[in-house]
Amino acid sequence: MHLLRDLSFRYKIPLRGVVLVLATASLLTASLIYREYRELKADVVSTAASMSRVLANTLVAPLTHDDVWRAYEIINSPFSTSSESNPKIAEFVVVLDRRNQIYIATQPADYPMLGDPGRINPDFNRMQALLPGIKEFETRAVDLADSEMIYMLTPIVSDGVMLGTLVMGYSKNAFVPRFLEIVRSGAIVSLLVIAVLIPASWVWAQRFAQPLVNLADVMGKVGTTIPDDSEIQVEESGDEIGRLAKAFAAMLGELREKQAMEGQMILSERLAAVGRLSAAIAHEINNPLGGMLNSISTFRRHGNEDPLTLHTLSLIEGGLQQISETVSALLVEATHRSHPLSRQDIEDIRTLVLPDAHDKQADLVWQNLFDEAASMPATPVRQILLNLLLNALQAVFEDGTVFCRIGCEDGQLKIVVGNDGQFIAREAMEALFEPLPSSREGSHGLGLWVTYQLVQQLGGEITAESEPGETRFTVTIPMNRNE
Repeated sequence: MHLLRDLSFRYKIPLRGVVLVLATASLLTASLIYREYRELKADVVSTAASMSRVLANTLVAPLTHDDVWRAYEIINSPFSTSSESNPKIAEFVVVLDRRNQIYIATQPADYPMLGDPGRINPDFNRMQALLPGIKEFETRAVDLADSEMIYMLTPIVSDGVMLGTLVMGYSKNAFVPRFLEIVRSGAIVSLLVIAVLIPASWVWAQRFAQPLVNLADVMGKVGTTIPDDSEIQVEESGDEIGRLAKAFAAMLGELREKQAMEGQMILSERLAAVGRLSAAIAHEINNPLGGMLNSISTFRRHGNEDPLTLHTLSLIEGGLQQISETVSALLVEATHRSHPLSRQDIEDIRTLVLPDAHDKQADLVWQNLFDEAASMPATPVRQILLNLLLNALQAVFEDGTVFCRIGCEDGQLKIVVGNDGQFIAREAMEALFEPLPSSREGSHGLGLWVTYQLVQQLGGEITAESEPGETRFTVTIPMNRNE
């Protein structure tokens, strides 16, 4: 029972269809066989009744003249003419006189003249009550329970006078050969119908169940992953399955949006926490660092001029300056005081990165579509553009291409910077804007984090896309901010 309950619909629906076909075919066959049996029985009874009436009419003259031999010839004539193509109608014929004694029979040895038929055949005793009720020219079929015979009772009447009764008996087994032939024909037709309907119903049921199976398989993936809409292989329709597929696809879309929003919230919270921690650490480092640099400057002015000492101080000062630059990268101020952004500010960035492009033998494809001043501070925008271009030049291969497009779309400044260098792996994309050590030589790994912070402070968005052959960063910043 549990096995049938847990069986997949791809088998459950076809099996139910097969059972339905078998049940329908069996019921139809049984009803047809029963109808044919009733018609067969009716035909036999009708034929026997006709024969009984003919014999009864013919027996009037012999019984009136008490011609026993002529009566015997008359009742025996149907049996003498029986053949394989024209089988005998009855097993025996008995003529009873008006006292219900045997007058003549087709089987004289079994039914002797003037004998009591009830002693010979108990069925006659059971029919005694019916004989007085038989009307003139009325033939009655008597089917006695628990008897192997069916009897036809026909009165023999002359001028309203009852001369006797013709009793014709035939075996119920006479139906068996023809009944078996009917059953055989019905079984053959049913098997042919089943042979056609079962494969057709199986294919139809499989096609009907396939959308449900597909939906169940796709739903089973929810939790570990969010399936693509292409995996829902259900034809668009207005029925229940079609509406279910549409609702499920809409649910998957909402789950993807929720997952993306959760990822952005987690990333924003993580970056905010890292930013607060970095700023606190940077401020704590800057205080003693500034003191050490001031001490070195004081020593240079008032200390001795030993070359080794001065060289050592230069090395120490260089290291402290490098620490200062790294720490300064962690401090992204929220307020930028600068003039409004202009086209020349953007062109200045191109001038700054051209030497790096020449050193890398890279082609810089430049599209500056920004042709008017905007109400946004130039300093952070220049820093964003510079960081993205320097990262692209570091990532591009020799003789590669770096492209940059700056323009205005729908009230926003849009910056697109890309390169055809090494692409960023998927696992690295998740922590792309976090202040992690960079694997590239000469980079402290803070450029993208600083860029992200600047974009956030300007109320904009930054996205990254990377695949073999192209890595692209897109920045959009509202132009109605002036900070």
